Amino acid sequence: MKSAPELKFLPDPDAPEVAFAGRSNVGKSSLLNALTGRNGLARTSNTPGRTQELNFFDVGDPLQLRLVDMPGYGFAKAPKDLMRRWKYLVNDFLRGRAVLKRVLVLVDSRHGLKDVDRELMDMLDKAAVSYRLVLTKADKVKATELAKVRDATSAEARKHPAAHPDVIATSSEKGMGIPELRAAVLESTLA
Repeated sequence: MKSAPELKFLPDPDAPEVAFAGRSNVGKSSLLNALTGRNGLARTSNTPGRTQELNFFDVGDPLQLRLVDMPGYGFAKAPKDLMRRWKYLVNDFLRGRAVLKRVLVLVDSRHGLKDVDRELMDMLDKAAVSYRLVLTKADKVKATELAKVRDATSAEARKHPAAHPDVIATSSEKGMGIPELRAAVLESTLA
């Protein structure tokens, strides 16, 4: 793992990258652990705002791709100066990283899309950065509610030019959607 608190600390752009973005405590680190099958890879916490840097995880030997755990957004208790620094770091990274193949925008199935998610989607559209919406914690809602949230999220994705039209529902606890997400990550690095 390599961490980058500022752009000057980014690893060399020697592998395709897929970034995980989402609100604080949406399950980015847990999903990264489930995706790689390595429980302690990304540090998880119940405390919002724990991830404060861009964290890069190399996959494969030799290196085949790099997964990026991004700081959560929308966490109101973080100091304003820290939130501003995160925002600039994330915005500059997303707009200027040639090897970034896709951003996975994680959305909590219990809450659906929020305004801060839509702001990120608009920013990714403007920067022409390909992204895909991924529902997390799908095991925490009833199947009928999950279907409604998935349909609404998919309808929203179809309105955005840089968004992949299909939404993946996942549960890092139950392993739901993890094989589909793995395939989507690999497919995005080949494009």
